[in-house]
Amino acid sequence: MGPGGNRGWLLRLVIAFSFAQGAVSMARPAVSYRALALGADERAVGVIAAVYALLPLFVAVPLGRRTDHGRCAPLLPVGVVLISGGCALSGLADSLWAMAACSGVMGLGHLSFVIGAQSLVARQSAPHEQDRNFGHFTIGASLGQLVGPIAAGALIGGHDMASSSALALLVAGAGAAVAFTSLWRIEDRRTTPKSAAARGDRVPVHRILRSRGVPAGILISLSVLSATDVLTAYLPVVGEHRGIAPSVIGLLLSLRAAATIACRLVLTPLLKLGRTLLLTLSCLLAALLCAGIALPLPVWALALVLAALGFCLGVGQPLSMTTVVQAAPEGARSTALALRLTGNRLGQVAAPATAGLIAGVAGVAAPFVMLGGLLLASAGVALRSPTRRSEDTPSTDRRPPSRPAARGRGRNST
Repeated sequence: MGPGGNRGWLLRLVIAFSFAQGAVSMARPAVSYRALALGADERAVGVIAAVYALLPLFVAVPLGRRTDHGRCAPLLPVGVVLISGGCALSGLADSLWAMAACSGVMGLGHLSFVIGAQSLVARQSAPHEQDRNFGHFTIGASLGQLVGPIAAGALIGGHDMASSSALALLVAGAGAAVAFTSLWRIEDRRTTPKSAAARGDRVPVHRILRSRGVPAGILISLSVLSATDVLTAYLPVVGEHRGIAPSVIGLLLSLRAAATIACRLVLTPLLKLGRTLLLTLSCLLAALLCAGIALPLPVWALALVLAALGFCLGVGQPLSMTTVVQAAPEGARSTALALRLTGNRLGQVAAPATAGLIAGVAGVAAPFVMLGGLLLASAGVALRSPTRRSEDTPSTDRRPPSRPAARGRGRNST
């Protein structure tokens, strides 16, 4: 099996990612509720959410370098172990400092898993399959984001918020461990660079960042993930201030994730609009919807806003992955994906911390206005940056004549 071959590995990867992401999506609101029960204010919740992304900042590029020159699969079980351990230890922690440290471990595990998984998709997908395969891969994330908050909302509540949130974190740790069952024979070793010549020279980071399309992909991904992250961390806080029960908040977060899944299921026909136009429109609409959360909406209207927002946010992640992979120099794709993830983590550090400061000064709904501005900037970048890229075409009809044969082999073997 080479690029474009049988896609059983992709199905197993989606299943494993669903459990890993489900554990994280269950743990993130549970961490917020547990922190509130232990006496945290809005600023402290923001700091704990930011620590989740802080530790991975220092290891993303080295992990990408390692993956460019070797196998992808070993990062997957390592990530599962760290996610599971971080969730369980967060449930046992009895101080805000300990919870912040465990949150960092959880974030490191998630980063390890995602770098390995995204590199695997890039390496084992033919170029014309990357939009589709990255879209299917991110369905795993959306499935986890759908189930995780529902499970958290079902377990968290009552008068003893500290105990119920701790139980939710322990269950999340057990759920992450289930991902091990889908990681067998997931990588074809024939796609791994064997020789020094095949691996090529190490491409400098500044050259990767100067590649046309890479900065735009990084900013779009950062904005979309920051919106999802702050939404997950701060919608519980909004719910507490507006008197919305944790179970309802869990359903609202899962509704957002379900809309994202729906978006990715129809991503291929949506690409007929063109990658540039699709990214621009989705970021623009998401900016307006995100700012709308700051309004004192009734629950039913908030549900409609979150559903539409989830659909719009479903576009950015898979298409930014393809944009970065196709723009990166040969032999540096995993490093480019790692830089994209570094941008994501920078957003996850800065956005919740900034949101905490804004919430402390201007109210808990104000961070969503900030996210609207960030998404609006991303819409401008998406509109300007990749308009003349050949990869931005909505179909593969403009590829060189040698491509149809590769497409035919890929279809027959799936």
